[in-house]
Amino acid sequence: MKYCAFLRGVNVKGTNMKMADVCQVFKDAGMKDVVSILASGNIVFSSDKNAVELKIILEKAMSEHFSYEAFLFIKSHEETEAFWNSVPFEKNEDLHIYGFVGMSGVENVLMKEFEKAAQAENEKAEIVNDIFYWQVPKGNTLDSNFGKVLGKKSLKDQMTSRNINTFEKILKKME
Repeated sequence: MKYCAFLRGVNVKGTNMKMADVCQVFKDAGMKDVVSILASGNIVFSSDKNAVELKIILEKAMSEHFSYEAFLFIKSHEETEAFWNSVPFEKNEDLHIYGFVGMSGVENVLMKEFEKAAQAENEKAEIVNDIFYWQVPKGNTLDSNFGKVLGKKSLKDQMTSRNINTFEKILKKME
């Protein structure tokens, strides 16, 4: 079965790793057809194991190899497709749209945080099919009140986000 592992916190804030090294860790852990997409920690691979087993195996392998506390989220091809197919916002060259990959229920936590934060013009959030989507003006991602919330330590093991264009690139590699 084809999967994508979405790694949290890769190549930001001092956690730097080459994707070729990450792919090798996945291969050494028994994954097949391993390929990375972009440098943000998206690894497409095949395995006979289920997502729960894979999360345990791969977090342990990544943590041991890179000497950091690894968090990753495993999604099947079908689940990854849902991120691309459920986007509630129109594409606009002035806006970024992110989909959040994470633990079950994290979309509700994120929506509560979003509703508490002051929003910029054209900044929106919506939950579709249990997926949290966030639209933000380009250049405001890290400066927005909600963007700052995303770095909270309490959320680090619960989710990661990707620009929706990344999901399109991932799906092309999964086919």
